[in-house]
Parts: sequence; structure tokens; C-alpha cells
Amino acid sequence: MLGKKKKIKEEENEAETIKSTDRENDQQIDLIKEILENTQASIKKALSLLKEKNIDTNALLDSLKETRQATKGAVSLETGSERIIEGVFNGEKMIAGDGIEYNIAANYASKSKLVEGDILKLTIRKDGSFVYKQIGPVERRQLVAVLARNDGDGEWYGILGQDRWKLLTASVTYFHGSGGDEVVILTPKEGKSKWAAVENVIKSH
Repeated sequence: MLGKKKKIKEEENEAETIKSTDRENDQQIDLIKEILENTQASIKKALSLLKEKNIDTNALLDSLKETRQATKGAVSLETGSERIIEGVFNGEKMIAGDGIEYNIAANYASKSKLVEGDILKLTIRKDGSFVYKQIGPVERRQLVAVLARNDGDGEWYGILGQDRWKLLTASVTYFHGSGGDEVVILTPKEGKSKWAAVENVIKSH
């Protein structure tokens, strides 16, 4: 009887390990996808600049730097008293190359107007404090959507036609947004995203 229970327990542990591995693989695939999309957008920008008759060399160099940052993907370095990690912002957290999620203060993400796909550098100091820096911003587009709140989970959304984006509650609260207001949002210029940054709120009354 004990042997049977032990076997069942081992099978359950094995199944849980497989599930955990699958989740990590999915996170890494998502990260690679975001890095490639970010790189593609930066390369397109550089190519478009090269087509212009009067090339802005500074803009071209900036675009190439963005491409270089995007291809880095995620890096983890130990500097004695500090740990430096690079990853991709997923709209709410930073995802490192190994799939580990790092929390970002909603107020910081809101104030910095981070957009899904941005490349970030996290410095974990000796005292355990987290310091983020945006090092590879994706190209953005600005849209005007309708602000709405889901009564079920209390989450805020920007809705435009058939599209909708999740919004950080801290951002909506900062601009004193209410359901039915217009919300000016920032999304990646290329591809689709689940999240958007709040640029401003236009009151409906």
C-alpha cells in the first residue's frame, strides 16, 4: 500500500516537473519572439533612413544602436556587489532570458510610459533594491481609445474598435480616469500587444 502511494506521488511530481518545464519553454519562446520583433522594427527603421536622399546620420546611428540592444536579448552579469540583468518588458513585468519574471513597480512603469517589448536593464544592488533603466525602446504609435473597466476583475482597458489593451491601474488612477473617458495610449508600432501605456486621459465631461 505504501509502495503504491509512493509511486503515485512520484508520478505526480514528474507531471508537475513537466508542466513547469513547459511553462519555462513557453516564456522563453515569447521572449525570443519579442526580441526578434524588436530587432525587425529597428532594422526597418534603419533601412527607411537609408532610402532618404538627405540621410540623418545621427538618427541612423541611433537606429543601429537600438538594433544592437535588441539583439542582445537578455544578459545577466555579476559585478561583485551588484547583479545586472537584461530582459523584455511584457506590459507588467520584465522577463529575463531564462524566463524568470522580475516585478516592476507600477508607478515606475506608469511614469516611464514603458511599452510592451521595451528592452530593460535591471540592477539588483547589494542591499536588494531594484533599479531599472530603459535601454532599448521599441518604436511607438499613439492612439485615442475609450477607457473601460471590467466589473469582474477591476482591470482597466483601452478599447478601439475590435482591439483592446490592458492598462496599468496606476496610470489610470494618476490621470483620474473614469469609464467612458478617452484615453491616449502608446503601443508598439509593429505587431500586436496585450498592454498599452497611458499617455493621457481626456475627460468625457
